[in-house]
Amino acid sequence: MKRIVVLGSGFAGMQAVIDLERLFRKAPDYEILLISDQNYVLFTPLLPQIASSQIDPRHIAQAVRDVRGSRRFRFLRDTVSAIDLANRRIDMTSGAISYDSLVITLGSRTNYFGVSGAREHTYDFKSLEDSIALRERVLDLCEHADHLTDENARHTLLTFAVVGGGYTGVELLTDLRDFLFDYVARHYRGIPRNAIRLVLVEASDSILNGIHPLLRAHAMKRLKAEGIEILYNSRVTRCFEGGIEIHQKENLQAATIIWTAGVRAHEVVEELPGSHDRAGRAQVNEYLQMENFPEVFVAGDSAAASSAAGASENVPQVAPVAIAHGKIAARNLAHRERDEPLESYRYVSQGMLVSLGARDAVVSVGGIQIHGSFAWLFWNAVHLYKLVNLKKQFQVAVDWSLGTIFPRDTVLFRRPSACKLCAAESAAPAPVTAASEAKRTTV
Repeated sequence: MKRIVVLGSGFAGMQAVIDLERLFRKAPDYEILLISDQNYVLFTPLLPQIASSQIDPRHIAQAVRDVRGSRRFRFLRDTVSAIDLANRRIDMTSGAISYDSLVITLGSRTNYFGVSGAREHTYDFKSLEDSIALRERVLDLCEHADHLTDENARHTLLTFAVVGGGYTGVELLTDLRDFLFDYVARHYRGIPRNAIRLVLVEASDSILNGIHPLLRAHAMKRLKAEGIEILYNSRVTRCFEGGIEIHQKENLQAATIIWTAGVRAHEVVEELPGSHDRAGRAQVNEYLQMENFPEVFVAGDSAAASSAAGASENVPQVAPVAIAHGKIAARNLAHRERDEPLESYRYVSQGMLVSLGARDAVVSVGGIQIHGSFAWLFWNAVHLYKLVNLKKQFQVAVDWSLGTIFPRDTVLFRRPSACKLCAAESAAPAPVTAASEAKRTTV
């Protein structure tokens, strides 16, 4: 029996395994195995709404076995530590397993670009755990700031900086803005709006690169009108507890720093033989195959898009691209097994959608650029449609509907942490709160 293995349960991996199961459903001599270190599929575009307490974390995650249903593939939850391409072997925490054909979709990790202290003193924002940890952090700081009488101390606690002006950074900051300005400033009696500071730090001269200039201009104007500061041409050179250094000379004091400035390939992908791009992604040919290993296909954030697209290095690392990769990888694997011609992958933009918070978004689809309330409704409709199944669509729709009627749920689940500024003001015993410790709190 031949074994086909798919690594990773993200957009590319799940699309690949579902298509492979369909293509080999009537071939009992093929075994299809999905391996992932998490047992769920995560709808990452809605992560900012977890951090802002708008939707329940469970409503954007679906168990792999529920997605599988009656489909004929096996699932193994394990962590991949290495891939031996020469011997067609995958090393995992529980042992090793062999394969005949392989699809690598291990996703990406945060790219800190070698900035000193960035890993230790900033919050990641790529996983469900990251979004929950950030939600708890925001609520915890609000609880402390609510009873501070020192305005400077309160302002320090309520300064939030997001590094990276891409789609994730903008959507996260605008969602936090809605939560902090519209909910916290009304329900926390000791926190006025002017005590909250939101800063977007971008190394280039513009945000949302890759989107239509008119939409970018609207987004910049909207963020400014909503009280969000944007620091252009501001390269972060060091991160420390309670702030960041810009251009090795300026310091920005912020109790919470979220890093959304870039991604790198999974470490296992970076260690594969052959060529890689600057982000560590494996170079593939037009069929998404690795050089010298035609039985190995690479998709999603693990694949160097410039080689796959055949034209541009600026293919965005977004869900539609990963899904398209998964489809092509599955079909080409089946074509190869059947000695059929392979299909070339060519990047075709399906449009760009970026939420700017409550009742505003920018949308570019089919050459049409729109913004405002209609764009926001379109953004909601598209993301609701793309959720994994009817159950999750219903749950998120209910969350959104209830959010227009009732206050957001701000229950703090973890044990309260101590606050240095609060303790100093009340002469309480010295507490321990460092950004790095808060970051690693188990939620």
